[in-house]
Amino acid sequence: MGTMSVEVPIALMGTVRIDVSTDRSTASIGDARASTRGFLDRLVPSVADQAGEDVVLVVSELVTNALRHGGGTCILTLTAYPDGIEVSVQDPSPLPPRTRVPDLHGGSGGFGWSMVNHLAQTTTVTHMQTGGKTVSALLPR
Repeated sequence: MGTMSVEVPIALMGTVRIDVSTDRSTASIGDARASTRGFLDRLVPSVADQAGEDVVLVVSELVTNALRHGGGTCILTLTAYPDGIEVSVQDPSPLPPRTRVPDLHGGSGGFGWSMVNHLAQTTTVTHMQTGGKTVSALLPR
């Protein structure tokens, strides 16, 4: 399992940082989803059910992409604002996500980045001077 460090969020706003550093394990993706649900459950006021599911889905996509295409490790940071939840995933690869034609028959994906952009109010890719990038998505609360 990966190492996780969690800061307890405060009432209206808060932040949690989760290090996902396993060997591309599906368990680590499940852990990221579970940690996200726990983070959302502790927020006051609570997040609407559909908004929470959208946040969990975006976390799953961005963490999966970071583990699969970004070097096998990532840091997930969730930040709650009064009107939104920011999902940020940092990985060691400098390559930005790209839109692909979805594979409808072979099961090799291609849906994720388009879906993230559809669910999020904004998405950004920030390249770090030390290498790698952070992919962020701001979703409505």
